[in-house]
Amino acid sequence: MSEHRRKPPQSRGRRAAQPPSGGRRAAQPYGSTAGSHGMPSDRPHGGRAEARRAAQRAGGGRRRAADAAGGVTVVGRGRGRYEPEKKRLIDYPRSGKYGWRRWMPSWKLVTGLALAFMGMLIGLGGLALAMVEVPNENKAALQQNNVYYWSDETVMARAGKTNRQNIKIEDVPQSMQQAVIAAENATFWEDKGIDPIGIGRAVFNMATGGDTQGGSTITQQFVKNTYLSQDQTITRKARELFISIKVNAQMEKRDILQGYLNTSYYGRGAHGLQAAAQAYFEKDAKDLKPAESALLATVLKGADLYDPAGGVGPNSSPKENRERAEKRWNWVLDRQVELKLMSQSERDGYKFPKIAPRKAQAGLNGQTGYLAALAEAEVRKTLGINKQQFDKGGYQIYTTFDKNKTAAMEKAVNKITKQYIDPEGSPETDKFVQFGAASVEPGTGKVVAIYGGPGFDKGHFTNNADTLGVPVGSTWKPFVLAAAMEHGTYRSDGVGIAPSSEYNGDNKLKVKQQDGSDYLDKEGNPFYQVNDADKDHGYITLRRAMEVSANTPFVQLGMDVGMDKVRNMAASAGIEKDSFDPNLNPSFALGTSTPGAIEMANSYATFAASGTHVDTYTVKRVAHNGEEKPGFEKPQKETAMDSDIADNITDVLRGVIEKPHGTGTRAQGLGRPAAGKTGTTDKNKSAWWVGYTPQLSTAVTLFRTDPDEGTLLSMNGTGGFESIHGGRLPTEVWTAYMKSALKGVPAKDFPEAGPIGKKIDQVGVPSPTPSPSETEEPEPSPSETEEPEPSTEPSPSQETPSGPPSNTCRPNDWFCDDTGGTDTGGTDTGGTDTGGTDTGGTDTGGTDTGGTDTGGTDTGGNGNGGNGNNGGIWGQDGT
Repeated sequence: MSEHRRKPPQSRGRRAAQPPSGGRRAAQPYGSTAGSHGMPSDRPHGGRAEARRAAQRAGGGRRRAADAAGGVTVVGRGRGRYEPEKKRLIDYPRSGKYGWRRWMPSWKLVTGLALAFMGMLIGLGGLALAMVEVPNENKAALQQNNVYYWSDETVMARAGKTNRQNIKIEDVPQSMQQAVIAAENATFWEDKGIDPIGIGRAVFNMATGGDTQGGSTITQQFVKNTYLSQDQTITRKARELFISIKVNAQMEKRDILQGYLNTSYYGRGAHGLQAAAQAYFEKDAKDLKPAESALLATVLKGADLYDPAGGVGPNSSPKENRERAEKRWNWVLDRQVELKLMSQSERDGYKFPKIAPRKAQAGLNGQTGYLAALAEAEVRKTLGINKQQFDKGGYQIYTTFDKNKTAAMEKAVNKITKQYIDPEGSPETDKFVQFGAASVEPGTGKVVAIYGGPGFDKGHFTNNADTLGVPVGSTWKPFVLAAAMEHGTYRSDGVGIAPSSEYNGDNKLKVKQQDGSDYLDKEGNPFYQVNDADKDHGYITLRRAMEVSANTPFVQLGMDVGMDKVRNMAASAGIEKDSFDPNLNPSFALGTSTPGAIEMANSYATFAASGTHVDTYTVKRVAHNGEEKPGFEKPQKETAMDSDIADNITDVLRGVIEKPHGTGTRAQGLGRPAAGKTGTTDKNKSAWWVGYTPQLSTAVTLFRTDPDEGTLLSMNGTGGFESIHGGRLPTEVWTAYMKSALKGVPAKDFPEAGPIGKKIDQVGVPSPTPSPSETEEPEPSPSETEEPEPSTEPSPSQETPSGPPSNTCRPNDWFCDDTGGTDTGGTDTGGTDTGGTDTGGTDTGGTDTGGTDTGGTDTGGNGNGGNGNNGGIWGQDGT
């Protein structure tokens, strides 16, 4: 057999691949340039598997070999069948590409998808435009009342009746049109109804949790006022966008401006320009002057903050509002000059206009105005709606306010006011005197009654039960003692101290820091704290110091505990952050903070409930057009302090009422177990009584204000008294109210207070000659049952060194005159003038020893610090 016909070697374990027959594919001659399947012919002899592996090595795998062969794919495992690859509608991942190129979309794909997305948007936009309807300004006037209910679910008040009268654009003066366009939308006459940049900014801010304001054109605001809710959401903003485009396309610009002016809210219950012109200037809109038009354009930014007569809520006093209003009013006029809508000479001739006084909304007379305002604020905050949306009406608001208790509180205030205050006969001392009061249920947080002032219908729009800016004086001392019971002092190694601990109660005590060094005033001199009437008490227990309202023991105690711990204790009891004096200096212990009556009543309710704190609330439930709204569940109970601490504070505060030398003995007239504390501040600028029974906690405050400046005035001479103290008129109001409010309610005693804390003896540098009368309680002389007329002239001993830096006014502290405590120094007649003589103690103590002891002279009236000042030199008085 010739050499070339010899059989090739056989592979192990399997039959060698046979060459193809002539009928399918002719065999390649040995030594030709290409073997089967396009492989080189010089490969070593082997089976089909070897050929496949060789092909993969040469061509990059089955698919690459196929691509290299002209786009033909081998199908099956070497069976010799080939089929062309099918094309896909979307070539992704990309065929014929490898690595990262396989996953990179082609320009055709990107362009196609972009065009498809834009087409979809255009289609959806067209559909949305076809479906939405153009708003009608007349529909916006179809609003409902909001109805408020007492706690027994009888109707308290109906408010929110729409005050609107639509007018034609022909009756809107040119000055008003120009003012509102300059202030709100300078491109109004040229734009397409929307501001794409503004919309984009607003949407981005809402999506990222930023500021939701700004970016709306007059057209958009008209749409929002008449057609949409006021919610700041992306969905609402998108609807507003589509409707605004359609409105701009179908309505004349003059009609859009007319609709906007007729549907906007200007405050004072005025919806629309005509109602606003009547509310602010008592004239028709067509008679508005340019200066008046500029003011109405100003209040569109937010009437509660820009109505010069004041608004409702924090930072909205008449003084603050007028400052804001004048600034923006000037800007509106300057903006018109900038836009060439007004000449500079014309603008220079305008003065800030005189406005009409605010009037009460129908149905909100007397106390119901203040009650409704509190409830409205809670509803708006819980539901996250603004005032304009709330005023559209339809809300049924069920409150916690007790009709009978509210009437009893108003009656008590009116009785004491009529008995003592004569603004007509004694205008220099009795004019502008104001009461504020609030009553809270311990353990539940329900606000059951308030006294906010004479009433909205009397032109008094500030809620005196919820003010910020009236220092609380010595009603703060229980928080100092509670902090000492919980944390102890550096002298007790962190162990709580007992009310029987003794502190130096002498007058003009040099205050020490915890390291034993002197506390220095702003001039670098040692700070001396004074007592009411310059009284020296010698070493005195903290219990007795509370009863007679001695200042020096609590100032040094606060320093020893740490004023930050005192602040935290007050916060846990219910005092809100905005109410705290930011200056944690010695006088912080004597009540330089300014919570309102609601906060004080609730914080003392924490003591009454044995340390259980519940946030106050005024709304039990709310329905809108009959549909119950969520979010009005009862607040949760929290443990603010150990029950032993709270019960011991109550036990100490009972002595303020029950002991003959106590400063609150007038409260004995209640005739049932009660506890409380008096408070009087520098120059008698405010006087407090906060007291409670197990069932009810009530705070009463008394102060005078300058109606123009909003600052506190001295009450020296008010009501015929040389000075007014917490143990006098506030306590009398409290007693009269509580007797009525608790009528028919069985008397209940407080839990018994167990032993607490560690007794610390004789803290503080002793005075050279401590008064022995303060170490024990002597029998009173007959003369001590009378209240002698004090001298208004300070003695030389009342002069004290200047104190620490003066306090600074807080943003919400609208009574603050930035004089801090330095203004009261000891030279004030406050203390000396009635010191204790006024005091509750002597007055009702009758036989009280207080007089000589402290009741009378010490604080009774407690002094107010007359010399009080509040921190002696600049703090709060001691009572």
